[in-house]
Amino acid sequence: MRFELLHPADRLVMMMDRIYYRGMTTTSGGNLSIRDENGDVWITPSGIDKGSLTRADIMRIRPDGSIIGRHRPSVEYPFHLSVYAQRPDIGAVLHAHSPALVAFSIVRKLPNVDLIPTVSLICGKLSMAPYALPGSKELGDNISAEFAKGYSTVLLENHGVVIGSKDIFKAFMAFETLESSASLEMNAGKLGKIKPLTERKIDISRQKNKVDMPDFTPEYHSSEENEARRDLIKLIRRSYDQFLFTSTQGTYSTCLSDGSFLITPYGMDRKYLEIEDLVLIKDGQKEKGKNPSRSAALHAEIYRKHPDVKSVLVAHPPNVMAFAVTDSPFDPRTIPESYILLRNMIKVPFGSTFMQPGMTADQISDKTPALLCENDCIIVTGKSLLNAFDRLEVAEFTAKSILASLGIGDIVHIGEKDVSDIDTAFGLD
Repeated sequence: MRFELLHPADRLVMMMDRIYYRGMTTTSGGNLSIRDENGDVWITPSGIDKGSLTRADIMRIRPDGSIIGRHRPSVEYPFHLSVYAQRPDIGAVLHAHSPALVAFSIVRKLPNVDLIPTVSLICGKLSMAPYALPGSKELGDNISAEFAKGYSTVLLENHGVVIGSKDIFKAFMAFETLESSASLEMNAGKLGKIKPLTERKIDISRQKNKVDMPDFTPEYHSSEENEARRDLIKLIRRSYDQFLFTSTQGTYSTCLSDGSFLITPYGMDRKYLEIEDLVLIKDGQKEKGKNPSRSAALHAEIYRKHPDVKSVLVAHPPNVMAFAVTDSPFDPRTIPESYILLRNMIKVPFGSTFMQPGMTADQISDKTPALLCENDCIIVTGKSLLNAFDRLEVAEFTAKSILASLGIGDIVHIGEKDVSDIDTAFGLD
């Protein structure tokens, strides 16, 4: 989608709708703004239902201070203007009261952005602005002072978060990524001691953002490939709606009968992916003009070593990832359905997905169809695309149930004899 061709009012409606229905703001909470090439600031209105905004509701503030529109601009508009005054590089400002980030703001603590490598890359370093009355000059001064120091993601004491970026879509991606990471941190804290990444490991990860493959131009697109593109996009969007993916995180691939495979692109918003965005990988070459997920080599190795595997997923959902950033084992022997789909979950070291794809692929088997990579991701395989998706969904639901049980009592896992009976009854042994 060519977002730059959308009018600022349409962009704001689009993003506020996404934030609201993602459960990251309330009917009355949050505000967004865009500064256009003329210096006009387009901003969401005050006191209007965030779940039913239209382009006609968006307010416009001219550089001379005059206000155009049928409502009042957000009561917080002074701090938006203050941020723009401090930072000419910023073209959009997002402010919201998402649950996990509010939790950190009310204990006046910054979330850790080094639990998985992509968070600090997307969100940058964080800062905390002192509390002040909403809509006040003091609040605007407090926020803009942090932006003047070079921060673009600022938590507000007892309030929420403010994020500035070059456009509203980048601001949203940082916001959603940080909210997901904050949720992950809170979940992990229930399990035990959290192990953040070292600076060295983060640097190693950042050097692997682009896949080094030669290009090729497909001569044609088969019916099988086109069907696979359609099915992939359908489940990518479903994964996003199920909170298994975020806008910046999550990779799908599916193998075709000739040994080629389709995979999600690197760095594109998962919410808006279209069939033409998927990347075809064939004979070690990538579709010309496209940048595949950096885990493409891992997917290729899994398909090469396991011909029965037809789909591979890499994801970072906040419940199952709590086990990846702590020493706590993830034991799926909670209910029969979880064990049947997940069998034995093991952890592999950080960096395995991109530094040792062959060795990581060797860990996959019928008894280990899914892996947890420390401080990185969950890797799920399946004999079909739907089978892989089902496993990912079950893994996240199982992790969520385990975390919820911690406030109730000690978990009693299914015993060895019962596991043996399941293996026999379902042909798993």
